[in-house]
Amino acid sequence: MDGPGRIIEQRGLWFEEFEVGATYRHRPGRTVTEADNVLFTTLTMNTQPLHLDAAISDALPPFHARLVNSMFTLSTLVGLSVAQLTQGTLVANLGFSAIAFPAPVFIGDTLYAETLVTDKRPSRSRPGEGIVSLEHTARNESGTVVATAARQTLVRLQLAEQHG
Repeated sequence: MDGPGRIIEQRGLWFEEFEVGATYRHRPGRTVTEADNVLFTTLTMNTQPLHLDAAISDALPPFHARLVNSMFTLSTLVGLSVAQLTQGTLVANLGFSAIAFPAPVFIGDTLYAETLVTDKRPSRSRPGEGIVSLEHTARNESGTVVATAARQTLVRLQLAEQHG
């Protein structure tokens, strides 16, 4: 073989590569640390003792433990999908809906994410881009669903990238 082999660059999917009905599992997972929870909570000016004060949260039913900030959980859920789905191909997030946190996340839990592609269509107003609808699900290490979110994204078409 002459010269270097084929070069493969890590990226997200072009619009054309998203498969409606396909579920993408994102790995590795992310174990949540106390530092993650405290830093995120304080950076976002959230003073909720359930996230910051072990003495108070440990005494309160029903969990008797500090809870991980749900906005950190949502951010991590989306972040776990980036490398596989939207890295370098995303134009913008268009919105989130149907966000739910059906079970708590605790310090030391490991989050795993998966994404179901529910719809896609070329943009009517932005040539070279398309709208992809996603349903994200986060599970803890036991398989319990801890977060869900529907998301609409604006993604580049591969043909536009090649000709742009």
